[in-house]
Amino acid sequence: MPSRLLYLVRHGEQDRPEEEADTGLSERGRRQATLLGERLRGTRFAAVHHGPARRAAETAALVAASLPGVPVREDDRAGDHMPHDTDPAGLPERYAAFLAGFTERERRDGPRVTAEAAARFAAAPAEGDVRELVVTHNFLVAWLVRGALEAPERRWIGLNQQNCGLTVIRYSSGGPPTLVALNDVAHLPPELRATGLPDDYRI
Repeated sequence: MPSRLLYLVRHGEQDRPEEEADTGLSERGRRQATLLGERLRGTRFAAVHHGPARRAAETAALVAASLPGVPVREDDRAGDHMPHDTDPAGLPERYAAFLAGFTERERRDGPRVTAEAAARFAAAPAEGDVRELVVTHNFLVAWLVRGALEAPERRWIGLNQQNCGLTVIRYSSGGPPTLVALNDVAHLPPELRATGLPDDYRI
């Protein structure tokens, strides 16, 4: 039966995120992406997709350097967007304050783009077996993990991915999604792993 093995990666560590919204990777981020590429070397991907942000594009390019012949494609659906306009009622104060920081436009457009991303990437193909890599941001990974686990919509908040952590979900026409790997950083030495939860969920 047809299946899609979807590899999801949060981009590498961003350089100077406090100074500019769309900067590229830090030196640590470049090293993270290079090591991820080495781990995935030889994997037969149909394509590597990435969002339009510089940090995602640079991560995808560094990973793809270990995947000769695999096409690399920019896709707005893999961008950094709010996946769900979540009601803050009953959430911890920190999460409620986080949600309050989104604009009306982000609340309107983000869930629409996320639904398009899920329709494109989080489903079994019409035929055959497909393996794809998506270099994206924390929000989309969290949303797709939440969906695979059939968790409440608000549970995308608090699911924090490490930079260049690897999450794998299998989508099959024969049953519900299978979470194969979650936030796997075995390819990163301890000094390239996060030491705690990020203060800014968007970086």
